[in-house]
Amino acid sequence: MSLLKIQNLKANINGNKILHGINLEINPGEVHAIMGPNGSGKTTLASVLAGNKQYIVTDGTIEFDSKNLLEMETEIRSREGLFLAFQYPVEIPGVTNINFLRVALNEHRKYKGLEPYEPAEFLKLMREKAKIVEIDPKFFSRAVNEGFSGGEKKRNEIFQMAMLEPKLAILDETDSGLDIDALRIVADGVNALKNKNNSFLVITHYQRLLNYIVPDFVHILYKGKIVKSGTKELAMELEERGYDWIKDELS
Repeated sequence: MSLLKIQNLKANINGNKILHGINLEINPGEVHAIMGPNGSGKTTLASVLAGNKQYIVTDGTIEFDSKNLLEMETEIRSREGLFLAFQYPVEIPGVTNINFLRVALNEHRKYKGLEPYEPAEFLKLMREKAKIVEIDPKFFSRAVNEGFSGGEKKRNEIFQMAMLEPKLAILDETDSGLDIDALRIVADGVNALKNKNNSFLVITHYQRLLNYIVPDFVHILYKGKIVKSGTKELAMELEERGYDWIKDELS
């Protein structure tokens, strides 16, 4: 049974049509990559899945774990197991990482009918997960992403993902602005969190991230539609030939 099933998804923002009929199916345990030139609709797709109300769905369906995703509010999507790592993580002044994550995780547990974590138990879990993405425990008491470098912000997103243990994690151009060392740490964290029950949707403009997070499937998004799908070799071909050859094939 698929974890995510998108059929004929169409969406716009401010009256501008961006997605023109997306079809995509992701099964548990799979890593899918979506690549495409700027303006192809990659971030729009991630935003629609996360429930950003600026984007209006005009047609199509999205099933997440056999439930209608489009009927869920953003926070319910999160509690059901969907996670979005932003291209540009936001800063939350005055809210420490430890408080932010304790509230988020305990809300998830409440939604599932579980008791909240005791403080000592929660801190132990944070320390365990922090090792996965090489986060220094001193970050626990810092305000969320405030004063963080680009790499620290991205690493903090992966740390949040490690704590929440989503069924489906969407990484929206997580590699944007990262140097090689930060990219490796982020990718190692993702790879450590992969298992047979969860899935990843990696949205990227460049092939280099896929050297570290190897996808099972690669899809090319062009002008709001998935126009070609394949394995990692398709990403390698894009690296060599650029996106112009896709335009030529479709013309």
